[in-house]
Amino acid sequence: MSKLVTIYGGSGFVGRYIAQQLAAKGWRIRVAVRRPNEALFVKPYGAVGQVEPVLCNIRDEASVAAVMRGADAVVNCVGTFDSRGKNNFEAVQVEGADRVARIAAQQGVERMVHISALGVDRDEASVYARTKLAGEQAVLAHMPNAVILRPSVMFGPEDGFFNRFAGLSRFGPVYPLFGGETKFQPAYVSDVAQAAVMSVEGTAQPGIYELGGPEVKSLRGWIGVMLESIKRRRLVVNLPFWIAKVMAFALDMVSIMSLGLIKNRLITRDQVKQLRNDNIVAEGAKGFADLGIEPVAAEAVIDSYLWRFRPSGQYDAIHDSAKNLKA
Repeated sequence: MSKLVTIYGGSGFVGRYIAQQLAAKGWRIRVAVRRPNEALFVKPYGAVGQVEPVLCNIRDEASVAAVMRGADAVVNCVGTFDSRGKNNFEAVQVEGADRVARIAAQQGVERMVHISALGVDRDEASVYARTKLAGEQAVLAHMPNAVILRPSVMFGPEDGFFNRFAGLSRFGPVYPLFGGETKFQPAYVSDVAQAAVMSVEGTAQPGIYELGGPEVKSLRGWIGVMLESIKRRRLVVNLPFWIAKVMAFALDMVSIMSLGLIKNRLITRDQVKQLRNDNIVAEGAKGFADLGIEPVAAEAVIDSYLWRFRPSGQYDAIHDSAKNLKA
């Protein structure tokens, strides 16, 4: 019988790629999510019954244990950007990670993979980073042979990085930016998933891996790459951090005063703190090279999904060709 893996948050951005790659290798997969009906798209990743969405809330002890029962490996992809409410940083990224690892140890699960984030050990100001680091420590306390993956910001068709910035480019000729000189090393989501699959299968040694793509650029530089891909000319203006702090404070207060009904999806105070730190692989850290993975460059991928932000969308190439036609 094929082996079984439980992927917590398996319908999320990186989780779905891990599920797809493991299904191709013959694993039976439980995709543990809060809303299984919204994760039905994972079922075609494998044969009938091979990939199944199952109900689980990472804050609930019984449901975490139930969906793990009988699993040979577990992958925890659950994370949050919410600082308030029931699913806040502490509840999800510390207590949730601790719960998954503790139950995995109790049930004798052979392997555990935990998806963290790059730079969490070098960012003391951000609550997001501190709770991510605390989650790592909790995992290793229960599962010392676990694999911790720390990807940089990830890109791919469903990403919240290039898609988000491309969407903002449609609002005018000036492109305001915060943290324009902060360095990023984006990693292709499929490469990160491959690292997770290797860890599940035991071909990756236990430990912490920092996963960054083949290129390092400032945020302003990556915005330039994105603008070139979508064929839009914009004046990129790097605004000072004090303006970012004022704006983030105002937006956070609106969210608080509305009791969370109005979400701050633009920029939070915690994200401003994160933007002050470079998001690149540390010198000497284990990474893609140690796994035998050659990371894919962003420029090789983003054209395949950012085309919808071009002035003429999918017809942009036809539109350009028409300009060359002679009357």
